Amino acid sequence: MTPAVKQLKKLSLPYSLHQYQHDTDCKSFGLEAVEKLQVSPETVFKTLVVEVDSRYLAVAIIPVAEKLSLKKLAKTLKAKKIKMAEANKVENSTGYVLGGVSPLGQKKRLVTVLDQSAESLAALFISGGKRGLEIELSPQSLIISLQASYANITNE
Repeated sequence: MTPAVKQLKKLSLPYSLHQYQHDTDCKSFGLEAVEKLQVSPETVFKTLVVEVDSRYLAVAIIPVAEKLSLKKLAKTLKAKKIKMAEANKVENSTGYVLGGVSPLGQKKRLVTVLDQSAESLAALFISGGKRGLEIELSPQSLIISLQASYANITNE
């Protein structure tokens, strides 16, 4: 059981787990989940960790087929400069390996923003904390569990 699943159990929020055999040659973990679970790409979200003003890390959760707008995220977080966090910082702060980073159950709670496209969904998929494991839950449950906010943070 991953820390992400443990957090959901502790909060007593409804969720479903979906496992699939991860292909080690696959480079796009989110799109692999879409294909293996046979779900719409609009419902599978990736967890991205960014460095904000070289002071702290934050999390952006966006659909796997979309690109993060650093400019929009900076505006949302009232920051001057945002860049993608280095792999070692991501792994050290979250406790997860790249491709299996879940927004849930991280070692340190990071400021989290969920793309507003999730608001209209009944359910979405996020990483369960390891490659080949996805958690299906409502966007509202995700917002509650992470004390996150919605914002338009993808490129159009």
